[in-house]
Amino acid sequence: MAPAPAPISNAPQAAQTDKHEPSINTDVLRDIGTRSLIDTLNSVNGAKTLVLDPSLAGPLGLVIEVSTLKNHGVDKMFWLEAGPLAASTTNIVYLCRPSIKHVKIIADQIKRHARESQKHLYNLFLVPRKSTVVTRILEEEGVLGDINISTYNLQFIPIADDVVSLENENAFKELWVDGDETAVYSSALALVTLQKLYGPFPRIRLATLLTRSLPEQGTLEPDPSAATAPIDSLIILDRHVDMITPLLTQLTYEGLVDEVIGIQNSHIEIPLSLLTVPNAPNPSNPSAALPSTSASNVTPVSNEKTKKHHLTPATDPLFAELRDLNFSSVGKRLNKVAHRLDEDYKARLQAKTVAQLRDFVGKLGGLQTEHQALRLHTGLSEMLVSHTRTELFNKSLEIQQNLLASYETTKQINAIEELIAQGADMQTIIRLLCLASLTTGGIKTKALESIKREILQAFGYNYLPLLLSLSAHPLSAVLPVPLPPSSDPPSKLPFAAVRKSLRLLIDDSPEAIEEVENDISYVYSGYAPISVRLVQCVAQKGGVISNPAEKAPPADGDTNGKANAEKHLRAHPILGWKGFEDTLAQIPGETVDITPKAGNVNSSPSVTSLRNDQTTTTVVFFLGGCTYTEIAALRWVSRQNRGRKFLIATTSIISGKSLIDSIAGADSRTKETSR
Repeated sequence: MAPAPAPISNAPQAAQTDKHEPSINTDVLRDIGTRSLIDTLNSVNGAKTLVLDPSLAGPLGLVIEVSTLKNHGVDKMFWLEAGPLAASTTNIVYLCRPSIKHVKIIADQIKRHARESQKHLYNLFLVPRKSTVVTRILEEEGVLGDINISTYNLQFIPIADDVVSLENENAFKELWVDGDETAVYSSALALVTLQKLYGPFPRIRLATLLTRSLPEQGTLEPDPSAATAPIDSLIILDRHVDMITPLLTQLTYEGLVDEVIGIQNSHIEIPLSLLTVPNAPNPSNPSAALPSTSASNVTPVSNEKTKKHHLTPATDPLFAELRDLNFSSVGKRLNKVAHRLDEDYKARLQAKTVAQLRDFVGKLGGLQTEHQALRLHTGLSEMLVSHTRTELFNKSLEIQQNLLASYETTKQINAIEELIAQGADMQTIIRLLCLASLTTGGIKTKALESIKREILQAFGYNYLPLLLSLSAHPLSAVLPVPLPPSSDPPSKLPFAAVRKSLRLLIDDSPEAIEEVENDISYVYSGYAPISVRLVQCVAQKGGVISNPAEKAPPADGDTNGKANAEKHLRAHPILGWKGFEDTLAQIPGETVDITPKAGNVNSSPSVTSLRNDQTTTTVVFFLGGCTYTEIAALRWVSRQNRGRKFLIATTSIISGKSLIDSIAGADSRTKETSR
């Protein structure tokens, strides 16, 4: 019998943090983005009207405030969209990505102003670089001489202390559906900036572009205070090497929030009631105002006004504790925080002296902040619980885990078809279908055609382009189409062999539960992401073969044994893919290991020459996006050893839903109102 869907397991170590070892200061990147945008605006003298690409609103909101824009001459802001533009200033500044649609809108507005005898000075700033296509279109439209073209080189934006992103949500589609490799070059420029700031990469994996001098890399002075932990290696993971992970339902708290509610540029849209300041506790009954964390008290919030909220540990320490936990652990953690706040408020009743009262008043601000955070995350958890208890959610989870275990795959494909009749949404069906194809080596033609027909009849023929896109190379392994006799068949992932060699699946038997809790597989309740296992092949080889926490000897005086043992093991040096060559040969894509030559602009002293007590940073870059669950798993790996931290870089944060929406061409962004 197949393993039943594994429970959303407890992972107590997921929330531990080690604040004693130094790491890279990513705030420098935000400062660079802010200064660069200010310099861009200041290059246009006088008051100006800013016309903004809506897709840039979220990323720019992470690097600059609207008030700062106004302080540097921005009079009004408009979205870049078709139609007339009523500008009140002589200067009009367009800020957008170099897309054909945007350029044609700009050309149309310039020509409209000319017909209406409006005189303006036009400036176009392209993000992150100029494009020949833009120049050609403006020339064809006859307005090239009327507009100044330059760039705003927006690169990596910090979205957490250990995560930086280009926030290019269309990178995956551009690369593997449209065949546009602009994102590769932009990524290389951004990684070169990391080298200039924090020091060169002594060893580079899976890339050759970074070993060459890039014409647009510009000048940037290194910041000695930015990197207290020198970089020891760069690991680049093409999203195509692990298409399985983003298709799975994320089971960490932050990942599930992204799945159910949606996180866009670190912001979520939530009911206004969750953000209201709670009433001050009654001293005679301090726990009365604390939110309940009982699972039986679930009341989904609906039909309420919503507001954008920035999810960041900088202002919400409780979020830092919760974000990487498997969701089943969140209720216990919230309950623990509620009890602690209850005790802290009760301290008011025990205060007898003026000094004691003064101490309590001094703590009151922090208690109220925690109280508000507890209210927010309790409300979010209730919304998630109401979703995870639905029959469709659990059926989808069961199909996923059976496919990962290769259990009765034909029945799983039939179950996917049944979900269509049961009212499952389009994204869920497509994700399960792609997962079935990848884990089984391809769905049989008859069954695939039947499901395609059901999809088109249930959801509409407007989804036919999506099905065709999923069949395009190199995604043909997802939804294969008949190939001409002369064509070479696309390479397929031998999932069963990779699953065994990388120890991807841990069963849910009672004796294995503890192993799940002490392995990256906790993020999917028993399944380890291929992408993070590949990182472990380089940075934590023992973690691929077996659970490192099982064999770690306790340090002197350590009474907690295995639970704390991983803190005391030193990370081994970065030595490449040695020992895993056969496994890597089975995974799609070329494997490259580059050590830049001495004297190269990107070369640096060997990491093996560093002091034994020195901490280094390994940069892991995802080309095509990564999930919050993969970030949680890499944080877990980082906590297992002393001496190595990870900086996670990506083109964007993705989920299965956003991936399917992107391929379908759907605009999943929530458009903000004009300010």
